[in-house]
Amino acid sequence: MIRKIEKADYPRLIEIWISAVQHTHDFLKEEDFVFYKEQLPVYFGYVTLYGVEDEAGLQGFMGVADGCLEMLFIHDDSRGKGIGRKLIAYGIANLAVVKVDVNEQNGQAVGFYEHVGFHTVGRSERDGQGKAYPILHMQL
Repeated sequence: MIRKIEKADYPRLIEIWISAVQHTHDFLKEEDFVFYKEQLPVYFGYVTLYGVEDEAGLQGFMGVADGCLEMLFIHDDSRGKGIGRKLIAYGIANLAVVKVDVNEQNGQAVGFYEHVGFHTVGRSERDGQGKAYPILHMQL
């Protein structure tokens, strides 16, 4: 079930983020991991958040702002079960998602977004925080 996220869900979102990032962002320096983790509650305030919940609780979430998928994270235990695809489909159909920025070094994510119809339209040498993690700008 896809549902809107509430502030009470933030601790679980952070757990999901940690699990996802530890298994997909091996390029991320430890100090940057800590930095981004501490910033999550701030980031959450700038996006509309939706999550996929099953009988065990929230398993993944996305954040959307102005037609851009700003974040999509799936707990590592739930990867490969179609949760990301469900969230993307919901975002496209209901939240007017047409673009996403993705870490170029996260090949799995780049491949996933290409598979669901996004294509690269630009590239930045640094991420939104000015850190040296190249970003691909993709859109439908």
